[in-house]
Amino acid sequence: MTGIGRRLRRRPPRYSAAALAWRGLRGDYWPRIWRDTELKRSYDAVVIGGGVHGLATAYYLARNHGITDVAVVDKAYLGSGASGRNTAIVRANYLTPEGVAFYDRSLKLYNSMALDLNINVMMSERGHLTLAHNDSSLRTMNWRAEVNKLQGVDSCVIGPDEISKIAPSLDTSSHPRYPILGALYHPPGGIVRHDAVVWGYARAADHMGVEMHQKTEVLDILCEGGDGPDGKGPGGKVVGVRTSRGDISTPVVVNCTAGWAGLISAMAGVRLPITTHPLQAAVTEPVKVFLPTVVVSGSLHVYISQTDRGELVFGAAVDAVATYSIRGSLEFTEELAGHVLELMPGISRMRLLRQWSGLCDMTPDYSPVMGFTPVDGFLVDVGWGTYGFKAAPVSGEQMAEAVATGRTPELIAPFALSRFEAGELVGEKGAAAVGH
Repeated sequence: MTGIGRRLRRRPPRYSAAALAWRGLRGDYWPRIWRDTELKRSYDAVVIGGGVHGLATAYYLARNHGITDVAVVDKAYLGSGASGRNTAIVRANYLTPEGVAFYDRSLKLYNSMALDLNINVMMSERGHLTLAHNDSSLRTMNWRAEVNKLQGVDSCVIGPDEISKIAPSLDTSSHPRYPILGALYHPPGGIVRHDAVVWGYARAADHMGVEMHQKTEVLDILCEGGDGPDGKGPGGKVVGVRTSRGDISTPVVVNCTAGWAGLISAMAGVRLPITTHPLQAAVTEPVKVFLPTVVVSGSLHVYISQTDRGELVFGAAVDAVATYSIRGSLEFTEELAGHVLELMPGISRMRLLRQWSGLCDMTPDYSPVMGFTPVDGFLVDVGWGTYGFKAAPVSGEQMAEAVATGRTPELIAPFALSRFEAGELVGEKGAAAVGH
């Protein structure tokens, strides 16, 4: 990617409060926040996937490295996949030193995102409680706390008395079937408006010249020189992408998909150790805010937060059977309600409004696959399981650096595809928000 010149950066327009009100009163037409452009026949790089990871990669390519001749392609619309179907929790209290350093950087980028992208992403730093219901879980919480502290991340183990002060609605007595013995408390954790993150990255990338192409399905990745058929596989190199709107010539393709990561990578002759599972979530009617923090219970397979509008947002473990179905199930609703009421019996009369599902790509060690592959010019940012939204800013930043420099950044080196062959796994199952 050498020799690519920098283009003039255009910042998104800024309006004062008075100007915004005046436009609304006059009924002025508001232009789209990113352009609709014709698909060109060639680009310096093509990013597959119009979610937060793909858009962040394109944005940081333009902002940090001046590479603006980039196309982001998505078979549906921007944010239509996992980016629009997650529970929007962010945190950095992971288990491995590699994971903690990685997510800590992502959390820092989230904290400055509103200023960087000139959009209110509704970042709410409200703290994150991971509950322990038995001695084994409590040992894991202490382990994670020590790893976090060594990495400079604010995290500690607290007892039931402190938990009840932070979240009075939790039943911290000895009566429940799963009594709360303690919790890993992570003050910097919180929630972010996921749609605003998608829109912010898309608008900012567009203003720097990046093109977003929705309803553009990738049908094949064109390669030459590889060991497999049609020049694909190890030893080959990318020369283009075949889409539903025609072929594109490009030397670099970045796979930033969720749910379809294995399918896209197979188009280049790259096999990934990934299985895809649905992950369901649900939301209640809005009520007065009473839960000021994020609450997670791995033993009960549930995590809970309350939005600024007052809805309770619930998530659970991924479905046990690998499938591409994203239909909700009554079994999920019944199990979720029962587990939530074990933690907070006082909300039994709240009504559940809706539920939804998304797709999670799970790797053997519950860590992502990032960086270069045996096919020259084909990079991956996939396998995120339930962690994807938390990692979007740092993933985009680091993948952009890899594309621009041709080298693997230190922060993502542990997550290389080659680790599975070398046996150098990065086990993050102990830091999962719920049991996988």
